[in-house]
Amino acid sequence: MRRVTLFVNGSPRNGKVVAVYGTLSDLLSVASNKLGIKATSVYNGKGGLIDDIALIRDDDVLFVCEGEPFIDPQTDGRPHKGLTGSHTDWLTLNVGGRYFTTTRSTLVNKEPDSMLAHMFKDKDAWGNKQDHRGAFLIDRSPEYFEPILNYLRHGQLIVNDGINLLGVLEEARFFGIDSLIEHLEIAIKNSQPAEDHSPISRKEFVRFLLATPTKSELRCQGLNFSGADLSRLDLRYINFKMANLSRCNLAHANLCCANLERADLSGSVLDCANLQGVKMLCSNAEGASLKGCNFEDPSGLKANLEGANLKGVDMEGSQMTGINLRVATLKNAKLKNCNLRGATLAGTDLENCDLSGCDLQEANLRGSNVKGAIFEEMLTPLHMSQSVR
Repeated sequence: MRRVTLFVNGSPRNGKVVAVYGTLSDLLSVASNKLGIKATSVYNGKGGLIDDIALIRDDDVLFVCEGEPFIDPQTDGRPHKGLTGSHTDWLTLNVGGRYFTTTRSTLVNKEPDSMLAHMFKDKDAWGNKQDHRGAFLIDRSPEYFEPILNYLRHGQLIVNDGINLLGVLEEARFFGIDSLIEHLEIAIKNSQPAEDHSPISRKEFVRFLLATPTKSELRCQGLNFSGADLSRLDLRYINFKMANLSRCNLAHANLCCANLERADLSGSVLDCANLQGVKMLCSNAEGASLKGCNFEDPSGLKANLEGANLKGVDMEGSQMTGINLRVATLKNAKLKNCNLRGATLAGTDLENCDLSGCDLQEANLRGSNVKGAIFEEMLTPLHMSQSVR
């Protein structure tokens, strides 16, 4: 029976005496158990690779590796004295428990101002700690360090699938690899999914409504609801400021005191909607249908549509007592049979507007443009003083 002494690669300490039997694979299995490593190859004291069990003699001293190159135990993992200052020395790094073998020039030449360059440019200047195998200890993540080391080797950023680019970016910042940081930031930006500007559907919006307390204001400012079916929903007090509601179906919806300032309602349907106290300043509702809407609040809160674009809207039969339509544009609009008592229409563009059957009692039309407007079948007489400039 032969017996040999096994050491971990590069270390002359803590050896284990074992019996040699069977095949080389059997010896590697025994070495793994005795030394607590994953043995893959065996070298003799001169660095010769042993690939056959028959080459081992009784009382041989062998060094077991995990796949890294042979490290002469006489140097304890440090470069030979004759190579002091050389940038071609081979080094082994222990990064978070994983071993990497590279040259000093790889760590120094590509990024001479980086932390890695300062650590290994001058031997022992940094006071690097080494493990029992002579590998330099670096307490960082190995999976994020590997792309950085490969970049220093060949200058290309290559990251395997499953590796988070943000983690590699943080490592590059930590080690001061400035040229790599820019590459990573571009790669991260390109990997982000394109911004989703698709309109919010009724199903998605109803989910938001159900998750919001009835007394809480729901902020929908600037959101895109284009073409959505929001009919018959309770939308009271919701902030739709500058939202895109073009071509939406808002028929029979409750928009009491909703904020629609500067919102786009062009081509939308708001028939029979409750618009008590609504704020629609400077909104765009061109071509929208608002037939039979209620703008009249019994509590006295007046709807404000000042400066709104209401060209070609159909507001037939709507209740608009006290509504503020000052300097709004209602050119070619249909306002037949509307209740406009006490409405503010000062400076409003009513050109070619159909106001047949409207109640304009005490309405303020001073400075309004009534060119081509139709005032047939008025419920109350329209005094000239109401429209005189």
